[in-house]
Amino acid sequence: MTKKTIASGTVADAYLALLADRGVDFLFANAGTDFAPLIESLAKAQANGTPTPKPVTVPHENVAMGMAMGFYLKTGRPQAVMVHVNVGTANAMCGLLNAYRCNIPIFFTAGRTPFTEDGGIMGARTGEIHWPQEMRDQRAMVREMVKWDYELPSGNVLETAVDRGLAMAATEPMGPIYLTLPREVLAAEIKDYTYASPARRVAATAPWPDMNAIDRAADMIAKAKNPLIITSCTGRTDADVAALAMLAETFSIPVTQRKPRFVALPSDHPMHLGYNPDPYLKRADLVIVMDCDVPWIPNKTAPNPDTKVIHIGPDPLFSGYPLRGFTTDLAITGATGVTLRLLTEALGAAKNKMNGAVDTRRKEWGDERKQQREKLRGALEKAKTSSPISPAWVSHCLDQAKGKDALVVKESPLMPEHMTFNQPGTYFSVGAAGALGWGLGTALGLKAAAPDKLVIATCGDGAYMFGNPVPAHYVSKAENLPMLTVVFNNEMWGAVKRNTHEVYPDGFAAKSNREPLTYFEPGTKFEKAVEAVDGYGERVEKAEDMPKAIDRALNAITKDGRQALLNVICRGP
Repeated sequence: MTKKTIASGTVADAYLALLADRGVDFLFANAGTDFAPLIESLAKAQANGTPTPKPVTVPHENVAMGMAMGFYLKTGRPQAVMVHVNVGTANAMCGLLNAYRCNIPIFFTAGRTPFTEDGGIMGARTGEIHWPQEMRDQRAMVREMVKWDYELPSGNVLETAVDRGLAMAATEPMGPIYLTLPREVLAAEIKDYTYASPARRVAATAPWPDMNAIDRAADMIAKAKNPLIITSCTGRTDADVAALAMLAETFSIPVTQRKPRFVALPSDHPMHLGYNPDPYLKRADLVIVMDCDVPWIPNKTAPNPDTKVIHIGPDPLFSGYPLRGFTTDLAITGATGVTLRLLTEALGAAKNKMNGAVDTRRKEWGDERKQQREKLRGALEKAKTSSPISPAWVSHCLDQAKGKDALVVKESPLMPEHMTFNQPGTYFSVGAAGALGWGLGTALGLKAAAPDKLVIATCGDGAYMFGNPVPAHYVSKAENLPMLTVVFNNEMWGAVKRNTHEVYPDGFAAKSNREPLTYFEPGTKFEKAVEAVDGYGERVEKAEDMPKAIDRALNAITKDGRQALLNVICRGP
C-alpha cells in the first residue's frame, strides 16, 4: 500500500493535498471569512509548487454549482465547490436541487462559522459577523437534497471524511454531498500526516440487474405488439447511447424523450420518434420507462389501463420523490447501460418468434418518422419568416452553424426537434428540479472540461437573469472560457403564462392578453451585460438576420478569443 506524508503544515494543507490526490481538478469557490486557512494553504502550495485543485473565484454560488455540474458531465470526475457558511449555502441551493434531482455528484462544502469566542486557538472568531452567522444546525438547510452530510470535527478523520464524501457522491444513484469545515479545524497544525494514495475507500459498483427480472422483461417485450420506450436521462453516460440504439434498432422499438436531459439516441436513428411520447401512449401495449422520472402527465394523457409498464434505472422508483404513482408492473434496479445490454441479449433468444412483429413495426414507425419529419420541415418553412423570430428558426440556425460536436446547453425554448445531435454528450438540459439559473454555469463547466469545443448556452430571458450573468461572464473572461450565449428574449415567463392558461383556460388572466406577473418590460439590453467584460454582444430582431449574427458571434469566439452573446427577440408561447 502506497503512502504519502506531509511533514508539517495544517489540516487545510492536508485537505487540499487529498483532494488533488483523489482526482479533483477544480475548487470552484466564493470565499468568506471562513476561508482564511484554505487561502493561506493555496498561497503556500503555489509558492512551493505543491499540487492542489485549481482555485477558481466564482462571484456567485449558483454559477459555481453549475460549473461543477458541467465539468462532471463531460469528464465523469466529481469536482469540489466551497461556499461561505450558511449564506453561501443558501445561495447555492438552486444548483444543489438540480444536481440532486439529476443525479450529478458534487463534493459540495462550506465553511463553518468559528466557534471559539475568546481566542487562544488559531482560527478563532475575529469579527462581529461570527456571532449572527452561526446556526445550530447549518447542515439541516440541505439535508433533504444531499446523499450524505458531515461536519469535520478534527484532522484525525480528514482522510476518512474526504474519501467517504467522494465515494457517496459517486455511488449510484449519484448525487451531491455536503461537508462543513470549521475554521479552527482547518487552521490546526499537523505533523507527519500520512494518507493512502490511491484511496482505499472508493465508490460502490453500479447496481447489477436481477437476471430473473431481465428475463421477465424480455418475455413481456417479446409478446408485445407495440412496445414504446420513454426516457429522459439515458445518455448521461456516453456508452449508454449505443446500448439503447442497439436495442431499439434490433427489435424496432421506438424511443421518445420527455424533457430530454442528454442525447439518448442519435437524431438520425430510425427509431428516434422525437421528444413527446403523448401521441404514442394509446398505441402502446407495453411502455418501457427508461431512467425517466415523469413519463407522462396523468391528467393529460396516460397509457391504456391494460398496458403493461416496466421501469428501469439505478433508482427506477425515484425513491427521493415523496409522491410518484405511475403504473409499475415490473421495476428493474440496475445501471442503465448494463441493463440495456443484458435485455438485448435476453431478447436475442426470442427474436425468431418476433420477426413478423419486428418487421411490421419497422415499417410502421419508419412511415411515422417520415411524416413527423415532413411536418417539422413545414413548420420550419413558416418559422423562417416569423416576426417576432420563432424559436424553431433560432434552433435551426444554431444547428446549421454549430457543427457536429459542439456542446449545447438548453435552458430556453430551444427546440431539439429542429436540431441534429448524433454524437453522445453534446446536449444538456439538467435543470431537473426546476431551479432556474443553472445554464450559464454548466456551460462554463463544460468549456473548462473541453476547452477545444464550441459551447453554446441557450437561456430564456428569465433563466438568463436567474443565472447571475455578470458573475458568469466575469468567470468566462477571467478563466479564458469563451462561449456563445443565446438569450431567447420573449419578454415573459413563458412557462408561468402557459401553466396559468392550462389551469384557467377561460379565466380572467387568459382574457387579459397580459397576464399579471408573467411579463417583463420590453427593451432590456442583455447584450450590454457581456460588453462589461469585453465580450461581443448583439441584438437580433429579424429572422433573416439570424444566420449572419451567429457568424459574427462565432467569429468573435474563434478568431478573437472573446465570449459572445446574442439577445434574440423571439416569440413566446
